[in-house]
Amino acid sequence: QVQLVESGGGLVQAGDSLRLSCAASGRTFSVYTMAWFRQASGKERQFVANINWSDSGTFYADSVQGRFTISRDNARNTVYLQMNSLTPEDTAVYYCAAARFLGSGWNSQNYAYWGQGTQVTVSS
Repeated sequence: QVQLVESGGGLVQAGDSLRLSCAASGRTFSVYTMAWFRQASGKERQFVANINWSDSGTFYADSVQGRFTISRDNARNTVYLQMNSLTPEDTAVYYCAAARFLGSGWNSQNYAYWGQGTQVTVSS
């Protein structure tokens, strides 16, 4: 059992920055990869970024490459998503997810544990 809790969302203007946090608890030793997904109203859930827990290897969606950075803090069992140069197209509910194996990639089906999400709204 792994629990994930997101925080840090809010309402910002285009060009602003936000940092999202995802705190993991429970049997976290079983987690090998963590990721961020997002889902805009009426749209499908999209992959944003992931990170390997042990070696910090990262992978990003093309739409956020160069603007978003995923990172980890082992001591706090926490993963972060630093979001810069936000645009209205980034508006969505952002979800933290965890997988029990390496190479989980962009496919949401590979992630066994999910947080409840945090709303990010970017005004023009």
